[in-house]
Amino acid sequence: MEVKIEESWKAVLADEFEKPYFARLAEFVRAAYRNGVVYPPPGKIFEAFNRTPFDKVKAVIIGQDPYHEPGQAQGLCFYVPPSVQTPPSLVNIAKELGKMPDLLDWTQQGVLLLNATLTVEAHRAGSHQGRGWEVFTDAVIRALAERREHLVFILWGSYAQKKGSFIDRTRHCVIESAHPSPLSAYRGFFGSRPFSRANEYLASNGIAPIAW
Repeated sequence: MEVKIEESWKAVLADEFEKPYFARLAEFVRAAYRNGVVYPPPGKIFEAFNRTPFDKVKAVIIGQDPYHEPGQAQGLCFYVPPSVQTPPSLVNIAKELGKMPDLLDWTQQGVLLLNATLTVEAHRAGSHQGRGWEVFTDAVIRALAERREHLVFILWGSYAQKKGSFIDRTRHCVIESAHPSPLSAYRGFFGSRPFSRANEYLASNGIAPIAW
């Protein structure tokens, strides 16, 4: 696995790339792409970082796995190309927002769309969990939480909430609710106002709000 990642992130995460776990992870990912069908396309693994440099991040949305069906995964949590059928969770995000969001535009405005695991085998949800990606993405969240101020972390569902449990709530805004999936959206996602709450926090700290 060749790490093609935006320069500011490369500097911030330099130590991670030198750790033994990352060498093992890279070898596993290389073999997976060589021996089967893996998503996203290899050039898109670090797409979230390449679209949203470290010093431009205003908000972080944490997902779990990349989508695992053809054409869906593009390296950004919850995003699929317009040519692909909209997944149910994104449909519910649109319902809460009141319109279909342009997630690519979000990334240009400083929204890091970060999955906990950055690769997945075709048709097998969770197949690359426990291989080291979670350690890497924990380091990403920790770097943001420790080196930046007044970020918004949006944690939908128990998985994301556990992953963000160490974030200092006195330095950052942490917005938690149920996940937007059809299984849980009616248990606290709808009506949770994550987007307006994020903008209220940013504005209160002199940071330009996001055009969600």
